[in-house]
Order: sequence, then C-alpha cells, then structure tokens
Amino acid sequence: MPSAQQNEASALTFLVLAQLSEDTEWKNSSTKNLRVHDILIEIKERYGRVYAENSRETIRRQVLHQFEQASLVIRNADEPERPTNSGLTNYMISSLVLDSIRSYGTSKWKAKCESFIDQQGKLLDIYQKAREQTKIPLQIAEGKIYKLSPGKHNKLEVAIVEEFGLRFAPGAKLIYLGDTAEKTLVFDEAAFTKLGIPLSAHGKFPDVVLYDSKKKWLFLIEAVTSHGPVSPKRHLELEKLFAKCKAGKIYVTAFLDSTTYKKYANDIAWETEVWIAEIPSHMIHFNGDKFLGPG
Repeated sequence: MPSAQQNEASALTFLVLAQLSEDTEWKNSSTKNLRVHDILIEIKERYGRVYAENSRETIRRQVLHQFEQASLVIRNADEPERPTNSGLTNYMISSLVLDSIRSYGTSKWKAKCESFIDQQGKLLDIYQKAREQTKIPLQIAEGKIYKLSPGKHNKLEVAIVEEFGLRFAPGAKLIYLGDTAEKTLVFDEAAFTKLGIPLSAHGKFPDVVLYDSKKKWLFLIEAVTSHGPVSPKRHLELEKLFAKCKAGKIYVTAFLDSTTYKKYANDIAWETEVWIAEIPSHMIHFNGDKFLGPG
C-alpha cells in the first residue's frame, strides 16, 4: 500500500475486517461484511482504540477506497447494485487475501503473497467489470454515453433526461447532471458562463439542468427519492442562485413513483412543476391556470 495507508487506522481496519483480535492466531482469520460504523465499533472492542463517528468518512475515503482499489476488500459483495451512498454499504476481505493472511508466519507465506500479487491485476479487472455491469447507462442527444453509479436516485436522473426531456423539453441540452458517486458527471461550464450563472455555486445546483436555447428556457430539476423537493425554501434558494440568468426558469420536482410524490406533496412550492417517472407523459402543475413555462 502507499505510505498514506501505512498507518494505525489502516492496520486496525484491515485487522477487524479479517476478524482478528490481539489474541487471535493468523490461521483463524475469517471474513465478514462490515459497514464503516461496524468497523469503528470492532476496532474499539478488539483493540481499545476509539475513533469518533465523524471519522467514518476519513476511513472510507482514505483507507477502504484504497483497499478496494488494491483488491484487498470487496464492497457490497452481498448486493453489488446497492447505491454508493447507502447506509448499508459494507466491505469484506476477499477470499484470496484471506487465504494469504492465514498463512502468515508459516513457510507458505511468501508463496501466498506472490500468488496474490500475480492474480491481483486479474481480480481487479474482474471486479471492475462487475461494477461496470451494475452502472446505469445514459445516452444524451449528442450521442455520448455516460455511466452512472447504481441506485434509485441515478435511475431517476436517467429517466429525467431520457423521458422528461424527450417529452417536455425536446431540443434542450443537458448542461448539468450530478451522480451520487462522482458528485458531478456533466457540467457544461461554457453554457453556464454564457447564461451568467456563477460556476462557483455548482455545488448548490439542482440534480439536473436542461437548457433550451431556442426558447431560452432553463429547466431546473430536482430528482427526489429520499429528500429534496422544490419546496418554498428551495425555490427561493434557486431564485437567488440563478438571479443573474436571463433565461426563463422552470422549476421541476421529479419522482420515480406516485407513492414517493404523495409523501412530499405538501412540500411542493407553488409556481413549480411535478413529473413522475412511472407516468412519464403527464405532469402536475402547481401554477394555477398556466401550463409548462417560465414564471
């Protein structure tokens, strides 16, 4: 591992993933699916080291991410399609690593290490291909294909571009799209600059932004699976954020199904639109006698 991962936090994480305590022999190593929260608990129980709950992101980004890249651990082996940001995301030692560390301190250790290194590239390739198969493809009008990480939120974003865009914003260009893993997957900085929208604010943008240059309409769309509809508060935030943009702004809250919509119906702001993926050819207008169009 790189020097940045040669530290106590990395060592303790690896040891608890291998289910080892100070009095456990290497030959008795085993593997178990553990969430980051579980890892912190087991480190405390097995080694008496206490890591605060706010350390979870550090462990995930600076330890487990590198372990996964090196094929030491497998993420979500029990459910590869689990969304990246799920609270159930877990990690486990791979069987090849387990076989190797069980031989530590024996005459087989060196050979096992060499075998792991020889196969490491092959394993990484296999895991990467498995990950790619679970990703959600998104093809935009320009013919380019993006791969979004699995999960309901990104599934809804794909539906927004391919279904909502086709029906209600034909000819509009996708200029922004966030991904739960990549954070920002599509970001047409030139388009935003031309529209007078500050690039520094992109962390506050809605999930999907479409722009119809002929009508000069800007579609600001929130994809809602667990939180974040265009509520009165969010509507005001977006109004301020896009205040310098002269294009007509259309605010849309998108849902995968009617059940989720009903859960948030009371939070939807007036002068906005609602689109539900399971009934893609219809919209709900929270704007009196006016149909789709900027306010």
